[in-house]
Amino acid sequence: MGDKAAVTRVFKKSSPNCKLTVYLGKRDYVDHSDHVDPVDGVLLVDPEYLSGRKVFVTLTCSFHYGREDLDVLGLSFRKDLYISTFQAYPPVQEEGTSLSLLQERLLRKLGQHAYPFNFNIPQTLPCSVTLQPGPEDSGKACGVDYELQAFCAKTAGEKLHQRNSVHLGIRKVQYAPEIPGPQPMVETSRCFLMSDRTLHLEASLDKELYYHGEPINVNVQVTNNSTKTVKRVKTSVRQYADICLFSSAQYKCPVAQVEADDQVCPSSTLCQVYTLTPILGANREKRGLALDGQLKHEDTNLASTTIIKGESNKEMVGILVSYRVKVKLVVSRGGDVAVELPFVLMHPKPRDQTSSQPQPVAPRADAPEDTNLIEWDNPSSPLDDFVFEDFARLRLMRTKAVDDLLC
Repeated sequence: MGDKAAVTRVFKKSSPNCKLTVYLGKRDYVDHSDHVDPVDGVLLVDPEYLSGRKVFVTLTCSFHYGREDLDVLGLSFRKDLYISTFQAYPPVQEEGTSLSLLQERLLRKLGQHAYPFNFNIPQTLPCSVTLQPGPEDSGKACGVDYELQAFCAKTAGEKLHQRNSVHLGIRKVQYAPEIPGPQPMVETSRCFLMSDRTLHLEASLDKELYYHGEPINVNVQVTNNSTKTVKRVKTSVRQYADICLFSSAQYKCPVAQVEADDQVCPSSTLCQVYTLTPILGANREKRGLALDGQLKHEDTNLASTTIIKGESNKEMVGILVSYRVKVKLVVSRGGDVAVELPFVLMHPKPRDQTSSQPQPVAPRADAPEDTNLIEWDNPSSPLDDFVFEDFARLRLMRTKAVDDLLC
């Protein structure tokens, strides 16, 4: 059996006039504990069309906090958290910049009119988060997003034209930590008026880290030494979204809940396990719910827990997402007794997720195909075989003039 050429999947998108084409090895860039995956790509240009103009590539992290249809009289509900510009053509020599394996192979494949570009995403920037729009909302959803733009102009500050520019949406994501935290557990006691006996509530989770779609078992133990009767037990999972913009505000939304008619009479106990599964499918009508960032209108999920490393500028954080399980005892004529258990909800780190740092890699015959993996291919192979996948054009509402331009 002959040798099989290595195959790498690469995402590409061209300008409407097909004079600029951007190539990227992946759309999701992972925030590791010590670095963020670099945004390294290749730009293919038509020198005859440029006519002395330059080609720039910009990476922008923006926080959209209002609907586009409300942008009137020059007032924009958008804040740019980070903007970086790179001149791709004519190329500018930068010290200490090395090409990744993907860039070397693409430059060899695309020829002399291909030029590399690189961006380093600061760790202080937030992950991609989208706030779920309501049924009547239109236009771009609120949230934090990242966009890569390539355009030709005489200067970087010149107004962009749709016909000779490329816009690509990418994401900054986090995966679950390899070492989870301690098992969440909390307890509280409540004394009632004119009584020296207490109602004791203890709640715990099996673990601190849960993956999206995984059921959560809540262990509840009630010891009722009081004269009151517990009528019901309410258990819920709540999502907390801290919006850090000009000032901080916190929004909470229940994403899963169970209400059980478990009564606990005086001088009795209850030991029960309640199971909840927080998923987006049961919460699609809730406006403002935080979701993981979307690409190409792909389906998504509830936003992952935000993990912050060290001190960060609050205005640069964007949206902080956290989750808690709340257990509440409804007591007859005595008020409610409640406790909360914080936990982490994230995606597991892919098994084939390798280091993003440029480095020589030995060939592997059994490497699985993955849209974001580019390092396992043989760097010395003369048969650089690529599978190019087009970025889907934005399907958002646009003016007729722009639609005609893109056709």
